[in-house]
Amino acid sequence: MPHVRRPVHRKNDPVHVTLRVERAVGRLRRRRAYRCVNDALLAALHRSDFRVVHISIQAAHLHLLVEAADAYALANGVRAFEISAAHRLNRAIGRRGRVFVDRYHATAIRSRRGARNALAYVLNNWRRHREDRGHAWRVDPYSSAVAFPGWRALARPFAWPRGFEPLTVAFPTVWLLTTGWRRYGPIDLRERPGPDAA
Repeated sequence: MPHVRRPVHRKNDPVHVTLRVERAVGRLRRRRAYRCVNDALLAALHRSDFRVVHISIQAAHLHLLVEAADAYALANGVRAFEISAAHRLNRAIGRRGRVFVDRYHATAIRSRRGARNALAYVLNNWRRHREDRGHAWRVDPYSSAVAFPGWRALARPFAWPRGFEPLTVAFPTVWLLTTGWRRYGPIDLRERPGPDAA
């Protein structure tokens, strides 16, 4: 099991998890890697103690917002997701070996402001990394942002291009991610999260 600095996890605390990949894996913001990550998300849906409710795929790392029953379920759920994604990524690019670095970073979310900041950080992370430059999409297509209902001044649903397959995430059930975060206002489509946002 990878060495990880675990948060003191309380029941019903959502958690922001960051997973970094080895440099040899290459850039994740490609359709082939997208499909591999989505297949790993689909495989994780059967778990009752661990749920990925939001995700963004960046060039060399993933951001996940998860719900876990306890610290044990968090560690096992992340480990199972890493194994599933790693197997698929290695097979897709024709390599063997480690995909994710030994340590993942996890931060428990315990306040309404913290939940709102974490949502903005994950869903708009592409703006922080300037991946939005020259892109016609209003939200990051390499994230679950297209399914997020809390955007500011959204008059109509996003129109998906033909053939687009959204990332498969579970619906949030924890109060902080369904209702509590709204105390601090909807998230702007152009909001660029800072280094301390999460």
